[in-house]
Amino acid sequence: MGMEEFFYPSSDGEHQVHATVWLPEGEVKGVVQLVHGICEYIQRYAPFAAFLNAKGFAVCGNDHLGHGKTAKGAEEYGFFTDWKCLVQDVRALRVKMGARFPGAPYFLLGHSMGSFVARTYLIDYPGTLTGCILSGTGQESAATVAAGRLLTALGDPHKVNKLFYELSIGAYNNAFKPCRTSADWICRDEAVVDAYLADPLCNFQTTAGMNHAMMKGLKYVGSRKNLQKMDKDTPVYFFAGDKDPVGAMGKGVLKVAGWFREAGCKDVTVKLYPGGRHEMLNETNKDEVFADTLAWMESKM
Repeated sequence: MGMEEFFYPSSDGEHQVHATVWLPEGEVKGVVQLVHGICEYIQRYAPFAAFLNAKGFAVCGNDHLGHGKTAKGAEEYGFFTDWKCLVQDVRALRVKMGARFPGAPYFLLGHSMGSFVARTYLIDYPGTLTGCILSGTGQESAATVAAGRLLTALGDPHKVNKLFYELSIGAYNNAFKPCRTSADWICRDEAVVDAYLADPLCNFQTTAGMNHAMMKGLKYVGSRKNLQKMDKDTPVYFFAGDKDPVGAMGKGVLKVAGWFREAGCKDVTVKLYPGGRHEMLNETNKDEVFADTLAWMESKM
């Protein structure tokens, strides 16, 4: 097993996207492309990649604009302005890895903001995946998304919009009071939470520009007309904790899965884990989550 890192040009024309590939020993039986969430980076997924490598899967992923090694420095953390650039950068890696492993079953797994990117990908590039996995997804109401777009359009796009932060990420901990840390909502494993808070590649706040772009993305993936563009034959697997505030404690996950079914998707599966919070791949029962995700993928190959 080996890890490779490389860069490729971003669709924004200004950045080099940092990508990581984890390779299994021996034959590659499938490829899993990971799409990370807000305020994190792709190498946080190394334990899950190692698990998949041991099962014969190649695993890849990139750091989004404003994140990880794709950002040119800390001053860029949490800043980008074009949602579609994130999606196009994910597509570029899909094309690269497809050329490297022609004919291999290919899965896209998006977590949190990455699940919104993956949902955009399903609309924009239908029929290019064996299956799609959405971790920790959700969907605010159209009115909330519209209000978020208005709020984040105010002021300097490079700066943090304090009000937006308090109403969104800043509010996620409310369900877990009394809180030990500001990130108790992430998962029940205290070591994971402490490592997240100690990591400068995670512990930053997003800018108004990025939040505005993400609100546009949420509007796009919430459009019934856009959902009709998805390939109805692509299997989709939703998983989340039923105590995940991003997915409204499971209700938001079920809502989006319902939209997929209404749009005609023929193979939609939902798994909600009792007591699980936002990062199920880092949760105290992550071994169960890993095994369930693998079993779903193998059933689609």
